Parts: sequence; structure tokens; C-alpha cells
Amino acid sequence: MGQSKPQFLDEPPQGEQLTAYDREHMVLYLRLLDAHRDGADWREATEILFGIDPASEPERSRKVHDAHLARAQWMTERGYQELLRKDETD
Repeated sequence: MGQSKPQFLDEPPQGEQLTAYDREHMVLYLRLLDAHRDGADWREATEILFGIDPASEPERSRKVHDAHLARAQWMTERGYQELLRKDETD
């Protein structure tokens, strides 16, 4: 049995609190950040990571990519602090 990918929304929940969605999609966020850092084309990243064909759904593909990349970047700037606080209380 293969490992299934978590389901995703076209736009992740926003806000200054870490969400269950963020926790469930951390690997996806990391892969997006890696692709972005490596200069990967957003179309390729969207097809591989989300399974969306950018040729047939160009607007949705770009929207999904950009929204998740922005949330991933938020995680590196502020969201991770909530993870650290939780670990300190365990």
C-alpha cells in the first residue's frame, strides 16, 4: 500500500495561529520551500506536489502554489515559534 498524500485546500487557512492544516501539511510546505530555493518552476512544483495540471488549470495551479508557498514562508518566519513553545511545555 502506498502512502496517500494529505488532501489540500486551494488556499490554506490564514492567521497568526498554527492550524491543524499547517501541522498536517508541514512536509508539503518543506518541499515547496526547497523547490522555491532551488529555483524550480512553479508549474512543475504544482504538478508534482499537488497533482494539478498547470496546462489545464493554470489559474488554479498558480493560486494553489502561491498560497501554500506564502503559508510555508510564514511558518519559517513566525509559525515555527508556536511549535517551539509546545515542545517546551511537553
